[in-house]
Amino acid sequence: MQGLNPFQRGQGDGGRPAPVRHVPSRPAPQPQRPVRKDPAPSRLAYRLNRMMLRPLVRRLVHVGLPAFLAALVAGIWLSDDTRRANLTGGLDAIVDRIQHREAFMVKMMTIEGASPVVDKGLRAMLPVDLPASSFEIDLEKLRERVLKLDAVEAVDLRIKPGGILSAVVTERVPAVLWRHARGIEILDKTGHRVASVTARDIRSDLPIISGEGADRAAAEALALIDAAGPILPRLRGLERMGERRWDVVLDRGQRIKLPETGALQALERAIALDRAQHMLERDITVVDLRKQQRPVVRLGLDAQNAIRRARGQPELGPDGQPIAAKATNGRKKSG
Repeated sequence: MQGLNPFQRGQGDGGRPAPVRHVPSRPAPQPQRPVRKDPAPSRLAYRLNRMMLRPLVRRLVHVGLPAFLAALVAGIWLSDDTRRANLTGGLDAIVDRIQHREAFMVKMMTIEGASPVVDKGLRAMLPVDLPASSFEIDLEKLRERVLKLDAVEAVDLRIKPGGILSAVVTERVPAVLWRHARGIEILDKTGHRVASVTARDIRSDLPIISGEGADRAAAEALALIDAAGPILPRLRGLERMGERRWDVVLDRGQRIKLPETGALQALERAIALDRAQHMLERDITVVDLRKQQRPVVRLGLDAQNAIRRARGQPELGPDGQPIAAKATNGRKKSG
């Protein structure tokens, strides 16, 4: 058996060949397909995506974060005193060069509609000396200061081309004199103070009012003066009584007392009575119209003595006492 060749070893006992085993052949390897990635995002990506959909988060990311980083860098850079001083000095120099350019310089000031006193006061209120930059002149603050002048009612300030500061002033028109415990002042039609005077003769062309609180009722006083046309030559002024009503003061010591309300109508009735009966030409000192239903007239001393003489009564003296009674009292004291 050992000397048999391989072909002979494959034979059986009967000389038959040994059965041959068929080994199944392996299939050829197929090419691997690429693995498809799951398109669904991860949980972290999903949450981040949802957060970015919020407007606040988008503003923080797109605006807030860059602004914070820029501020951080700027703060670190400006933390050095030298760099900060150099930056400030450079900016100031640039601003100064721009503000003092020829196009922004104000060289002169023109004032229209102002009296010499107001003109001088307005020029003195300029915050800087001319020529000066227009940036150094605050027109709004200057306007507020000018309006504090009693004689100025309105002012229009503007800077015109050519470096001209123009001021158009509207002054208050004097309408009445107000005499009070502190002196005499000139008022306009609204009762606003215009100026002060030392004597009545300085503005003798203006009517005069007196009494505390008369300035607050200047408009009513001017209406009464306008209504006193027929007696205007005899009018000496109006006196405010108790800060609530007017007395019309005439020459010869006559006085018309007007009520608190309806003063204009009461004065018109007094003028009508004077036209009809020449009331104010008689010896009357007071015409009291404070009560519309019962006007009262106070006679003068001569008229009272004439009535007393007609009645056989003693005459009155300047103090209002009967002359005979005064003589009797004098004799008793001497006795």
